[in-house]
Amino acid sequence: MRKLILLLVTALLLSACVAAKPDPVSNGPQLGGCPVFPADHYWNTPVDKLPVDPHSSTYINSIGADTGFHPDFGSGTWEGKRIGIPFNLADSNVPYQQVSFYYADESDQGPYPIPANPLIEEGSDHHLLVLQTDGCVLYELYDVQKTVSGWRAGSGAIFDLNDYRLRPAGWTSADAAGLPILPGLVRYEEVAAGEIKHAIRFTAPRTQQAYIWPARHYASYDASPDLPPMGLRLRLRADYDTSDFPPQTRVVLEAMKKYGIVLADNGSAWFLSGVPDERWDNEDLHSLYRIHGSDFEVVDTSRLMIDPNSGQARQQ
Repeated sequence: MRKLILLLVTALLLSACVAAKPDPVSNGPQLGGCPVFPADHYWNTPVDKLPVDPHSSTYINSIGADTGFHPDFGSGTWEGKRIGIPFNLADSNVPYQQVSFYYADESDQGPYPIPANPLIEEGSDHHLLVLQTDGCVLYELYDVQKTVSGWRAGSGAIFDLNDYRLRPAGWTSADAAGLPILPGLVRYEEVAAGEIKHAIRFTAPRTQQAYIWPARHYASYDASPDLPPMGLRLRLRADYDTSDFPPQTRVVLEAMKKYGIVLADNGSAWFLSGVPDERWDNEDLHSLYRIHGSDFEVVDTSRLMIDPNSGQARQQ
């Protein structure tokens, strides 16, 4: 009898441990009833405990140690254009369209679900992002336009948001680094809830002819080791005092301490990507100008990699 009781107790304890194990899907960021990748995906993994990269100062100086950060999102318009990268939610009723690409050899051929009047980035890159909520599949297009003969784009990529699969090595996506865009955007709903649970996309003016995991593509012919490679991840220093920042910006800053920022494209120095929303307080967000490259440090993310062809990250 004593042996039977011990076996039952052991079984109950093991069951409790299994029940307490975090769900890699439900504990990560959510959007439209879908995970924005599992919680243990690279984008959603904290980096606040990782060591500093030995090239940290060199990379930061090359981007601009004294240059201020810029929220490339907000409410209203700038020079008549919405500020930020919007996204579209689509269900099974949205028709799929064929898209022709001028980088066809590095694009997923689709078709792509495109709403009748889709929200398209009004900046120079004209990104079109669509989350198909029935299947939790993300469709992203770069430099998209509708012509008399149909939809055309520079490149396109499709991501299963329940999966860890990366682009083929050397392939671009709708972004220069070959990464998805939507997981790195700051969304108003996250800030209003008080926490961003993922890294944030940013740009730099000059990058190296190299990429590091999980990026898959570079967009430079300059092999200088002083320049940052695509996929570089940085974090706001832990000792940076965020207490006197306004509410919306403070949430962004705390996310940059815990999850960091990811170099995903060439562009202006320290431009952070987010979704346009009329609820943003632009004056609040502009306080981000007060932080500079020197307030950050590059982190060594190599220990997170489990498989070079997977976005799943080893948890610290």
